[in-house]
Amino acid sequence: MSSAPTASVTARGETVAVGTANADAADDPAIWRNPANPAASLIVGTDKKAGLHVYDMQGADRSFLDAGAVNNVDLRDMGEKGIVVAVSDRNDLLASKLAMFTLDPTTATLKPMGKIASGAGEAYGVCLYRAPAALYAFMVLKDGTINQIELDLSGASHTGRIVRTMKLATQSEGCAVDERTGRLYVAEEDVGLWRFDAAPDGPVAPVRIAAADGHQIVADAEGVAVVPEGDRGGYVVVSSQGDNAYALYRLDDESYVGRFRIAAGTIGAVEETDGIDIVAGDFGPGYPAGLMVAQDGINPPRAQNFKLVSWADVKQALGLQ
Repeated sequence: MSSAPTASVTARGETVAVGTANADAADDPAIWRNPANPAASLIVGTDKKAGLHVYDMQGADRSFLDAGAVNNVDLRDMGEKGIVVAVSDRNDLLASKLAMFTLDPTTATLKPMGKIASGAGEAYGVCLYRAPAALYAFMVLKDGTINQIELDLSGASHTGRIVRTMKLATQSEGCAVDERTGRLYVAEEDVGLWRFDAAPDGPVAPVRIAAADGHQIVADAEGVAVVPEGDRGGYVVVSSQGDNAYALYRLDDESYVGRFRIAAGTIGAVEETDGIDIVAGDFGPGYPAGLMVAQDGINPPRAQNFKLVSWADVKQALGLQ
C-alpha cells in the first residue's frame, strides 16, 4: 500500500456484470463517444474467458459476441470506414492474433472483420494509433514484445503487416498513444510506465516515465489511458493495481500529478483494476466533461464488471480544475 496522498472519487454508473462468474474475466474497456448524441455513446468491454460485450451509458448489455479468449480492446472512429475495433486474441497462446471488428452504433453490435497475425507468443495488450498516413495497432505480447502493425481497412476484411518490433524486459500489457505527439505509453507490470516513439520508422529504445516503486505506482502497473488537452497538455493515467489506485502524469513534461481511488458510494468501490479507458468531452448529464471506465476485479455478489466515473470528478478531487 502506497503512503502517497491519494484522493477519492465515486462511480456514477456501472455495467451489467460479464457472463463468466467466479473467475477473473472482465478485463479492458474502450469508449466510443457519439458526437451527435453523447448520451448514446457506447462501451466495448472484454470478458477474457468468453468474448466481447457492448454496453450503453446506463450500463445495459446491448450485445455480446462469442469471440473466445480476448484480452484488451481499443477502437477508433474512422468516419466512412466505420468504427474500427481491435482486440488482442489469445485463443492460440503460441501465435498471437489481432482480431478486428466494426461497431455498428445504431444496433450496438460488432461485426467480425478478420484476424491478423501479430507475432509469435501470447497476445496481451493492444492499442491503436491513427497517424496522418495510416492506422496502426500495437500488439503487446505477454513477454514484453511490442509489434507495430500497419492496418489496411480497404478490403472486405481488415488486413495488416508488422512494420516494427520493440521490447520490454518482462510481462507488459496496458498501452495507449498520444496521437498529437506520436508517443506510445506502455506499462511493464512489475517495473513501471515507459514511453516509445510511435512512428513506424522511429527509434525503438524506451524511456521510463515512472517506476513501480510502491509509492506512485504499486505493482502491478496495468491499464493505461491517455487524455489529451489542447496542443500538448493532458494526462496519462496508469492503474496501480497493487493498491487499488490510479496514478496521473502530465503529457507535456511527464511529471507526476497525483493519485486517486474509486471508493464506495451509491455504487461499490473498484479494486484490482486491469484495463481503463478515459475520453474527454460531453457524455451527457452525468459525465459532462469526460468519461472514465475502469474494470472492477472484485464485485460481489456478481461477477466482475466495469465502473463509470466522471472525469470532472477526478480532476476536481486532484485540484486540476
